[in-house]
Amino acid sequence: VQLQASGGGLVQTGGSLRLSCAPSGETLSSFAVGWFRQPPGKEREFVASIIWSGTRTRYADSVKGRFVISRDNDKNAAYLQMKSLKPEDTAVYYCAVSTHPYGLEPQEYVYFGQGTQVTVSS
Repeated sequence: VQLQASGGGLVQTGGSLRLSCAPSGETLSSFAVGWFRQPPGKEREFVASIIWSGTRTRYADSVKGRFVISRDNDKNAAYLQMKSLKPEDTAVYYCAVSTHPYGLEPQEYVYFGQGTQVTVSS
């Protein structure tokens, strides 16, 4: 599965961004979708995940209450709405799909797309 994340950019502390994830040549509705990020000089980390139907989600503690993951299977896309952004949210953000449609656990995500840079200035 080829995935492309988009919507990143430069934003001030407290600002908002909405990331999008779209596949190439695949139907995203068959997969659970996750968002991960890699801060500068650090390992990639889990951010959020959503099952194929959109009825269950999971978040990293660091983003709970600020980020919302969603999907629109009719548009074949998934999203990450980010609010109250902090400098520590600065990272390259990646979307990924799970090995099965109900996958919420980070270790179940093996197909990663190209990332989009999010930079939060203080």
